[in-house]
Amino acid sequence: MEPQNELFVKMVIDAWNKELSATNKLLEKLSDEQLMSEVAPSRNRGIYLLGHLTAVNDEMMPLLRFQAALHPKLTPLFIDAADRAIAELPSLQELREQWRSVSGTLMQHITRLPAEEWFTRHANISEEDFPKEPHRNRLNVLLSRTSHLAYHRGQLVLLVEK
Repeated sequence: MEPQNELFVKMVIDAWNKELSATNKLLEKLSDEQLMSEVAPSRNRGIYLLGHLTAVNDEMMPLLRFQAALHPKLTPLFIDAADRAIAELPSLQELREQWRSVSGTLMQHITRLPAEEWFTRHANISEEDFPKEPHRNRLNVLLSRTSHLAYHRGQLVLLVEK
């Protein structure tokens, strides 16, 4: 593997770690009451964003070909449906535990994957099509999910009391 590819992998994983760490600190700071609030009038509530981020990160595990999702029941609640479309959501305590569980498991896989493996296909592209679209690799998934995490962390920041 070329040294620059190892550098690219390190840069993307470092960016992921930074966003994940910042999100963890923010979630620890936010009370359950704050997470039940909308980030802005007529916008998502914090509980929905927490569930959404947990579900998306959980779905990264099969997408990156690490393992099956830990909490597949979150997908219909927080990816397939909009906030308030589902009457009964898991409790905030349960979502916080699931967030920690998913984040920890995902991080273990991320840190163990050899650099050259990041340039292999993700699960949503076939082996036959991958040579035509080599950018559809695992590293690109982590890069796009880092941006996704940063975007929603920016929304959750709006819940912090001034």
